[in-house]
Amino acid sequence: MPMPSYPIYCYTKGCKNLASYKIAARWSDGVRSELKTYSLCCVDCLHESFRKSRDKQKSCRLAQGETLEPPGVYQLQHGQRDQKLQRLAELEV
Repeated sequence: MPMPSYPIYCYTKGCKNLASYKIAARWSDGVRSELKTYSLCCVDCLHESFRKSRDKQKSCRLAQGETLEPPGVYQLQHGQRDQKLQRLAELEV
């Protein structure tokens, strides 16, 4: 689904900034594949949101045949589908 045209705000409680990044992991059931969103965040909240997404993924249980890659940081772009979002591996620290 393309990213909506309305403003998207950071998910961090109390933060009023617009989100610049999507923290997500590629999921597949063997037939379909999509990005599973952990957070949408601003520059200021990126590192803490990314750390929390890694911790959250450790508790995920997968059904037989499912795969879930480690979370990554993607640049949000209005009008772009998840498959077209640019991964920013250099920010994944």
